[in-house]
Amino acid sequence: MRKLKKSHLMLGLSGLALVTLTACGGGSQEAETAPADTPAVEISAAPAPTVTPNADPIETTHPNSIQPETTLSISAQGSVERAPDIAFLNAGVQTQGETAQAAMSANATAMNGVFDALAAANVDRSDMQTSNFSLQPQYDYSNRSNGQPPRLTGYQASNQLTVRVRDLESLGETMDALVSAGGNTFNGLRFALEDDRAAKNAARDLAMKEAISRAELYAAASGYEVARVVTISESGGYAPQPMAMMAEARSMDRSTPIASGEVGYSVTVNVTFELRKPAN
Repeated sequence: MRKLKKSHLMLGLSGLALVTLTACGGGSQEAETAPADTPAVEISAAPAPTVTPNADPIETTHPNSIQPETTLSISAQGSVERAPDIAFLNAGVQTQGETAQAAMSANATAMNGVFDALAAANVDRSDMQTSNFSLQPQYDYSNRSNGQPPRLTGYQASNQLTVRVRDLESLGETMDALVSAGGNTFNGLRFALEDDRAAKNAARDLAMKEAISRAELYAAASGYEVARVVTISESGGYAPQPMAMMAEARSMDRSTPIASGEVGYSVTVNVTFELRKPAN
């Protein structure tokens, strides 16, 4: 029986495929293992791939296949004009006096008359605001010789007022009343909308539509199409030029004619678009 086992062992080693040996005959079964210092050999087939339901897919992209965005920057302007419903008048009083106190006193008297005249013209006191006040010495620089300093001739006081006029039909009459009461300077007149949000939004809408239209034009001419808006910034707005004027205190036979016209609101948008190649 030992010889039979040995012959089986020699066959197993020559074939290099059998690791466990099985004895034959006699109805008994024995197992013989390799010595402890003999390396074990294991041959196994690769396991079948396992599929996990609802598993998130893992995408691998080669770094060189990542393309930077193709962008287009457009600046476009939208403008609207609206009839004004309010006016801002900058007027005031300038007075002179031999002393600072005399100039200030004369100015205060004239300004009180201006306030009363504006109130009589239905201008609310909350629509009047002092915008500037100054008191300056006045000098005579003529007839100087031998380095003599200029001669002090007196003082000038100036009180400037910004008046909000809500009734444009009476604007000319309001200006006449102001001058008749002692106002002798007009530094500016501008018209506006009391609530200009709708006008500004209309200008924004026109500017954005113009930006999109031009972006689509440039993209198509370059073989692209607009994919999305990346950034939007805004600049500009209502910036009317005041009507500068000067007035002298004098009696007037008729109210000063004033043409309110229209006020313009303009907005510039700066938009960056992402472009893409059209799908085939």
